[in-house]
Amino acid sequence: MYLILAWRNIWRNKRRSLITILSITFAVLLACVMRSMQLGSYERMIENAVRFYTGYIQIHKDGYWNDKVIDNSFEFDSVKLSKVNSLKGVQTYVPRIESFALSSYKSQTKGALIMGVDPERENELTRVKDKLLEGIYLKAKDDGVLLSQGLANYLKATVGDTIVLLGQGYHGANAAGLFPVRGIVKFAMPQQNNQLIYMSLEKAQWFYAADNLITSAALVIDDPDDAQKITKEIREIYKGDAYEIMDWKELVPDLVQSIELDNISGKVMLWILYLVIGFGMFGTYLMMTAERQYEFGVMIAVGMKRLQLQVIVLLEITMMTSIGVLLGILMSLPALTYFHINPIYFGDEAAKAIENFGVEAVYAFSLDPVIFTNQAYAIFIMAIVLAGYPIWSIYKMKPVESMRP
Repeated sequence: MYLILAWRNIWRNKRRSLITILSITFAVLLACVMRSMQLGSYERMIENAVRFYTGYIQIHKDGYWNDKVIDNSFEFDSVKLSKVNSLKGVQTYVPRIESFALSSYKSQTKGALIMGVDPERENELTRVKDKLLEGIYLKAKDDGVLLSQGLANYLKATVGDTIVLLGQGYHGANAAGLFPVRGIVKFAMPQQNNQLIYMSLEKAQWFYAADNLITSAALVIDDPDDAQKITKEIREIYKGDAYEIMDWKELVPDLVQSIELDNISGKVMLWILYLVIGFGMFGTYLMMTAERQYEFGVMIAVGMKRLQLQVIVLLEITMMTSIGVLLGILMSLPALTYFHINPIYFGDEAAKAIENFGVEAVYAFSLDPVIFTNQAYAIFIMAIVLAGYPIWSIYKMKPVESMRP
């Protein structure tokens, strides 16, 4: 009975009800878009920094992370890595040997990060094949290399050219060789795009005189949120050995801190938005209460209990809030889905300015369900709190005075 009365009361004054519902709808829509863009940017930053380079979990020799030299390599133990690979949530492991070398082509010379990888396993983590602009991808025992686009442009080298690499190998051995360029790849992160060279793991081990050695094993896992749990399980496998197992939050602490700081500022902006929304909703409740003073007075005068009237008003507000929240989510979902699939990329000049700070020039959007549920909870709580005003007005109301013209 109360529900029927509340529903009919909502549509007795369509203008007032539509103003209330639309204010809630646009509030939810704006909050969802704002939060989706923020969380989408975080996901993209983590994806670029973690999946495209460090991995979600990394296994390396104790001390390597603080002193990344090739002398801190360790033996490629396929037995233990197979045990790691069998853990729940682990997709695969990616063995790597990383070090620096001087790259040269004709008169151009530049320092480069050399990454020796298993081509197929590496593609499962970094999806290098998708970033191939020219040429072909590496094979398991390929003697060629893949150049990042920025480095290739600097060296003025292209597919088919042969570059010179000079460096220092394992335990001071000389590292020198000629390597044909198999392909050019483009990375989203400027630091990677300007200095990275891929070569096959076997060729890199030969180049650095590091037979059957790797500097790290990066892991691909199903869910980044499970990284800490999986890390503990891996530590049990390597218990007693001089190895260091780190999850992505330990690998890129600067990124985690910057996200946390930005998230705080984003939440502050969101609460300011909620404050503005709250004043708008409160204005509609004030209008509703003032316009219905006579109606409320008559209903109390003819015998309706104040509690019954308060319940009906609360149901009206709950129904209007539910409709507004649902409409806001339904309106935001198609747009956010489209931009999640098709991120907004900046123009050339703006992109260059942003990439100078080491950030990918793109607006990415997230579809995390938390975005929608959090806005619904926040608006509902706000609506119930603000509903205290008309409920209090009914409690304090004097029917005789409210029915005066």
